[in-house]
Amino acid sequence: MPKINTRVRTLTVALLGSLLFAGAQAAPQDDWPNYGRDPGGARYSPLTQITPANVNSLKVAWKHDLKPAGSDLRNTASQTTPLVVDGVLYLANPYGKIQALDGVSGKEIWSYTLPDNLRPNTRGIAYWPGDGKEDPRLIFATPNGKLMAVNAKTGKAAEGFGDKGAINLRTPEIMRGFTDRPYAMSSAPLIYKNLVMTGGALGEIPKGPSGAVRAWDVRTGKLVWTFDAVPKKGEPGYDTWAPGSTENRAGVNVWGLMNVDAERGIAYLPFGAPASDRYGGDRHGTNLFSGSLVAVNAATGKYLWHFQLVHHDIWDHDLDTPPLLMTVRRNGKDIPAVATMTKSAYLFILDRVTGKPLYEVKEVPVPASTVTGEQAWPTQPMPVKPPPLARQHFTAATDIATVTPEHKAFCEKLIKDKKLHDSIAYSPLTMDSRIARFPGSGGGPEWGGGSFDAKLGYYIVNTHDMGSIEMVEKKKEGHWGSADGPDSFFIDEDKNLMCQTPPWGTLYAVNVNTGDIAWSKTFGVTDSLPEGSRNTGRPSIGGPISTAGGLTFIAATDDSRFRAYESATGKEVWTYKMELSAHATPMTYRGKDGKQYVAIVATGGSFIRSPTGPGSLMVFALP
Repeated sequence: MPKINTRVRTLTVALLGSLLFAGAQAAPQDDWPNYGRDPGGARYSPLTQITPANVNSLKVAWKHDLKPAGSDLRNTASQTTPLVVDGVLYLANPYGKIQALDGVSGKEIWSYTLPDNLRPNTRGIAYWPGDGKEDPRLIFATPNGKLMAVNAKTGKAAEGFGDKGAINLRTPEIMRGFTDRPYAMSSAPLIYKNLVMTGGALGEIPKGPSGAVRAWDVRTGKLVWTFDAVPKKGEPGYDTWAPGSTENRAGVNVWGLMNVDAERGIAYLPFGAPASDRYGGDRHGTNLFSGSLVAVNAATGKYLWHFQLVHHDIWDHDLDTPPLLMTVRRNGKDIPAVATMTKSAYLFILDRVTGKPLYEVKEVPVPASTVTGEQAWPTQPMPVKPPPLARQHFTAATDIATVTPEHKAFCEKLIKDKKLHDSIAYSPLTMDSRIARFPGSGGGPEWGGGSFDAKLGYYIVNTHDMGSIEMVEKKKEGHWGSADGPDSFFIDEDKNLMCQTPPWGTLYAVNVNTGDIAWSKTFGVTDSLPEGSRNTGRPSIGGPISTAGGLTFIAATDDSRFRAYESATGKEVWTYKMELSAHATPMTYRGKDGKQYVAIVATGGSFIRSPTGPGSLMVFALP
């Protein structure tokens, strides 16, 4: 065998290694393979082509209409975020399709039509990259409780996954005999190695299906592990419930998005309120794991730690935002952290390995309940830093909106007619009068959650100040719940104006290294108000993304705008007026042509009453 020159061999190996490394990094840098882009959900792209200096030149590159031409289907809202892998854009079309589109031209590569007129879950899909034997797959759920898998290369049902590419999530262990009750998934599942993790969307009647989180083999669809949201006898947390109150308890479910520390193998599960979510007289105690972020071993589902953000939830303060993984720099050390919020808009920053808060959290006394049988927990955890990121109170004497005389008069009459009383943080509902509650049932932050700019150390999130008019009553079925059924929003419904002083929506940047608010900007405009009075902020659903180019992109508001902000300062540097509002989270990717694209799904329609239309996927790029 001829002798190889050592220096040449070393250089060759080094060059080959660098090429392999570059190739391994290219796809993640260009792509957006998860709802939050990375497994930890930071929604931060390393792309830099679009910057604050050139973003004002951003134009529509292509547009994909969601509703099939000539269709007589009713208009359907969507909150989905597309995925992009290796130049192919994968879209959950609300009109019953999963589609693969060319990322540069928008041309359809393939389309999969769901059986039985089903539609995919409204908040996105998950991508599994394959294992060398099986092709990559797209995983999503349906409103009737099916989990489905489609071959990402062919657009056909994934062979070997359950029965013809589908498994039934409504198993006997979950339904517990309540087969007439709803059980489905509203958000994208979570992928970790060869597992797909699922939560569930349930009803609000106290007894019903389980809110357990489960993991399935992404290749076969077989169940791998189950984490019980309400502990069984002998399990940690069981003694935080009154005796007998855990039996068939509904709620305590993950209806939003989960994330995972892929390196450490830790999954983070954000649990919501128990059912019913306005009354806990039949479940005295703190009620673990409701209102808690729970960390589990992602491979086995074994409990690691929990942090409860809401004790004995009687406000429906679900952990609605995805737990976002980040690195916090404090006292000269890098700390692996997770940021989590409930609808109450308190931001908790925890050590993601131990669950310990990085900033002091105090147990603050809150008002007692006067509802029959209720025992509100006497304190609630509140972080010293950062301050709450949405309104926590309403005082009629000082907080009524005065944007126009007519609107002020409307709100004064509303308060008088409904005999509303003032509120503070964690004011309990009563059974004999109505309260103007803040944050309302929709929460301050929404399911979209925030993004994290790793360069700046900024957690960027949108919240809105939209209250609810609420009281509780005993239902004919025997349980207690909201007296008005779906919560009535504290707004002039004809003009869609809130009755408290603006801002009605805000975009925040929190410096996670200090716990301080770096900047905040009024987010959204009210077009129906007179010129000069429109900068009120607006309700928003959907979240932001941030880029290494120094930009934060966000739509979300009901004013039909798509915006870009300079991440360092919060300066609004680009605005595009769309035909419909986009209550979804955008994403960005680099196409095969080398251009950076930004995409958003705009269909309108949500609980904030923006009009619904046929809808489209809109994709922007520089000229």
